[in-house]
Order: sequence, then structure tokens, then C-alpha cells
Amino acid sequence: MDNLWAPWRMDYILDNNKADGCIFCPQGVTGYDRERLILHVGERALVMMNRYPYNNGHLMAAPVRHVPDLTSLDSEEMAELWQLVKLSTECLQEIMEPDGFNIGINIGEVSGAGMASHLHVHVVPRWLGDTNFMTVLSEVRSIPEHLDQTFDRLRPLFARAFGED
Repeated sequence: MDNLWAPWRMDYILDNNKADGCIFCPQGVTGYDRERLILHVGERALVMMNRYPYNNGHLMAAPVRHVPDLTSLDSEEMAELWQLVKLSTECLQEIMEPDGFNIGINIGEVSGAGMASHLHVHVVPRWLGDTNFMTVLSEVRSIPEHLDQTFDRLRPLFARAFGED
């Protein structure tokens, strides 16, 4: 039998204080929140790391307002959301140098949205050869860097972009 160790998952399993509700609603967070992996909260949109990433550096941008789809956004929300998608790709390019990106939105549960009630955009860095035998044969992904380390590398770039300390 083969074992795949993911000790960081135990924190989630044993956490009796799991947040109820929507992971994308900042609930009073301003600026950023390391514990929730929120890199930046703006006036109308936010960007956070995916706690269960498809690839290292997987980010998600979402409007602050709890809306299910693009048609529910006003023009200011749309502009800030896409500004954060652009900034996310720039930051990931600077620190991780991926060969490309998958950027997408799943609208509705039937499309695969894990949190269908709150619109969010996935920004996933990709490298040549990042789908290896583990994914193909075992449906397992190997993430090479711990979330805390990735947060520490990304947060200064978002702080710099918004003139924060």
C-alpha cells in the first residue's frame, strides 16, 4: 500500500471552529487575513488563496458582495474584480514564473462550482509537465509548497500594489 502524507489537513479536520457560511464573504476583514488566506480585500472585491488548490499558487478573486453570477455585478464591482484577476496573474508570474494560466468561472452547481452562491474567479498557474503520473493514475495532486509559504511570498506583492504595509 502507498501512503500520501498531507499533515496540514489535520488542522482542518480537528478545527471545531470552522466558519459557517460563505468562505468568500470577508465578514469584517479589512486589508488581509492570513488565517483565512485572504491576500487583499478591496472596496468591492477580494483575492484569496484556494485552501485546496489544483496547483501551487491557485488564487480566487470574488466580489465582496454575495452574488451568484456575473449578471448580478454592477460595473464598479466588475472592474475591481477583473483588476484583481489581472493583479493575481502578475503577482504569480513574478514569484512563480508559470508557463501559463487557467483562469475561469464555474457558475452554478451543475458547472462544478463548489460555492455556487458566491461568484468567484479561479486563477491557476500552470507549468509544462505539471500533470504527472500521480494525477493521471491516482487522481492525486502533489503541491510542492505549503500554503503558508506561498502566502508569505504573495502577500508583499499585494501590499505593494495597494500601498499597504
